Amino acid sequence: MENQKPSLMLVDGMALLFRAFYATAVTGQFMINSKGIPTNGIHGFVKHLFTAVSSFKPSHLAVCWDMGSKTFRSEIFADYKGNRGEAPIELIPQFDLVKEVVESFDIPNIGMSGFEADDCIGTIAHQMKDIAHVSILTGDQDILQLLDEDISVILLKKGYGNYHVHTPQTFFEEKGIMPRQMIDLKALMGDPSDNYPGVKGIGEKTALKLLKEFEHVEGIITNLERLSKSHKSKIEQDLDMLHLSRILAEIKCDVPVTCELEKAGLRISKEKALNKLMEIELRGLQRLLPLNEAIIS
Repeated sequence: MENQKPSLMLVDGMALLFRAFYATAVTGQFMINSKGIPTNGIHGFVKHLFTAVSSFKPSHLAVCWDMGSKTFRSEIFADYKGNRGEAPIELIPQFDLVKEVVESFDIPNIGMSGFEADDCIGTIAHQMKDIAHVSILTGDQDILQLLDEDISVILLKKGYGNYHVHTPQTFFEEKGIMPRQMIDLKALMGDPSDNYPGVKGIGEKTALKLLKEFEHVEGIITNLERLSKSHKSKIEQDLDMLHLSRILAEIKCDVPVTCELEKAGLRISKEKALNKLMEIELRGLQRLLPLNEAIIS
């Protein structure tokens, strides 16, 4: 057991916070505390976080965040995520507060302006995969492109404690392509949630078929003459958008962020954590905190 690699769980903070917020916002349960601050998103975030910790038992943990909507992607494509409305007014004060809560657990908050949380996750996963088993907790399928022998992805399903765990093998069984080809898949079919079009008229089925045959976007472009007339003309018409979409789809794994394993060990100080939860009046979460001596050691 001595030489067992540590396990590092990287958490997509926004994915958990938004999921928790919208799950209760539909019924108007914003859990407004005596200071007039809504806490529903933070409450659900903490619940998601420690439900996953008790399910997967990582030895180390870090949370990655988006740092505002301006990123290198919005620089090169102004409409990137342009379909997203403003954040709901009840969620706005929870953005900073949730990071304070994470800090009170002595768990690192990681983010870099100009990049998305996914880019930070990708960078740290690559830095750490030789020394730790990395798992990524998110609700976002885009992250599946990072799958690797030492990187697994835990996708949140509806409710608490329901997960779909992906490895390179399960991904290949489901899609018939390699995780890296996910970038080319998105380049071809676009991504409506991130608001970029890919190639007009090419959906997932066609994109998968082309990737199985020609491996990647470059392979498809080199072999345009071998495509059906309709596919060839669609790609030729949208060639610039295809290249641009590929850049938008790829998670950057060389962002200037780091995560020191020593600082990410799960060692929650009971007093510090409970003081913070009491301060913002978050009740009923104590029992979820991994305060048993086993994890604190």
